[in-house]
Amino acid sequence: MNLPVDPHLYATFLGVMAVMAVTPGPANVFSVANGVQRGKAGAMAGVVGMNAATLVWFGAAALGLGALVVAFPQIFRLISIGGALYVAWLGINALRGAFRTAADPDHPTIKMGRSALVDGFMVQIANPKAILFFTAVLPPFLDVNRPAAPQLALFAVATIGMDVLSMSAYGLGGAALARRMSEPRFRRGFAIFTGVLLLAAAVLILTRL
Repeated sequence: MNLPVDPHLYATFLGVMAVMAVTPGPANVFSVANGVQRGKAGAMAGVVGMNAATLVWFGAAALGLGALVVAFPQIFRLISIGGALYVAWLGINALRGAFRTAADPDHPTIKMGRSALVDGFMVQIANPKAILFFTAVLPPFLDVNRPAAPQLALFAVATIGMDVLSMSAYGLGGAALARRMSEPRFRRGFAIFTGVLLLAAAVLILTRL
């Protein structure tokens, strides 16, 4: 039976993907903050948005992402810069919310965009881990002697499946903290922590360019 991918190679890919999925990065940091701000439903909407962006990346991979990166490196650099600025904007809004807490205890301390789905998509489409994955990690696992589409489909299932589990765990963990958001001191401290973390993620994106 001629399988779409080599089983041993696929098993290795699963191991690499598992490590990448659980490693804290912009997507998982966003998941926590999003869960705290918007609760369980918002956390899951953010997960959907981030994995929609992952599907876009897989579509780009099917069209020859590696060749596009070589031909138009500045486009991907601009995407990363835009993503870094967006993550920084989320962090700044979190800090602004934290310092408004003293004057207005009922004001949300983590101010994001209007849509968890859109926020999630924007964070993931410019996530340096995603760009690194599709330009450096995935290509070695593709067998040029086998049809590309079935391989990419199986890799997409594994990638999105693990990302959904990891992002959901981070997001629901953040939602669990939402109960304590009624405490002004905790709310302010968490907003400051989240803001600093998101700004650090933005710096990480820029330093990897």
